[in-house]
Amino acid sequence: MSTANQNLKYLRKLRGWTQQEFADKLRIKRSLLGAYEEERAKPHLDVLETVCDIFKLTMDDILRKDLSDNKGNYLAKRRALKLTGGRPDIPFVPVKAAAGYLNGYADPEYIDELNTFTLPMLSGGNYRAFEILGDSMLPTPSGSIIVGEKVENLEDIKTNNTYILVSKSDGIVYKRIEKNNRIKNKLTLISDNPAYQTYNINTDDVLEMWQASVVISRAGSQQRWDINQLANIVTNLHQQVSTLKKKMN
Repeated sequence: MSTANQNLKYLRKLRGWTQQEFADKLRIKRSLLGAYEEERAKPHLDVLETVCDIFKLTMDDILRKDLSDNKGNYLAKRRALKLTGGRPDIPFVPVKAAAGYLNGYADPEYIDELNTFTLPMLSGGNYRAFEILGDSMLPTPSGSIIVGEKVENLEDIKTNNTYILVSKSDGIVYKRIEKNNRIKNKLTLISDNPAYQTYNINTDDVLEMWQASVVISRAGSQQRWDINQLANIVTNLHQQVSTLKKKMN
């Protein structure tokens, strides 16, 4: 069996996934995954790239190394421990590291330098945690940590769900996202705080997307709406509605 085919089967069994579960993550048919594992077909490059992203491996690891042989160096053993763990290590990106992350998000060595933690309710998958600042997503308070699962394709975006979006133009933002069906290649970013206006972003600017799975905030940090603040928001919304009505008429 070729190294790549053997590694695909090994990695699947390492995580305890069925062929159907692994195939779903790779966005291929189960029968095709079976053909790969039985060496009746060579894995496509895009499939191998997805595997590398899920397991934090390089293409050289997949194509040339027998990943089932853990008798190598310390890094190989450390990687094996990460892969076998039912609870994945979650790299944490604090606000102070946001600028560096934009340059190193695709560099495995940079990601390995980030602090990590685990959560008992998460198993398998590719997760990352980001610290957010500001009040645009109230009632989620500033300083919260958003743990997101990697979205491999923009087609997988679920309208009105919340995401951490890493883009060339906006950096790292936490927003509710809606596909813009009226404007091609655009995503609509919506804040939960109505005081902030909705805006669009080009899909070509998107570097990464992480669907929010868990929100972690400090005890006692939950913010409440101020009556005057709510009154101002209602007034602003009323003015916006009135402006829209005038334009329509």
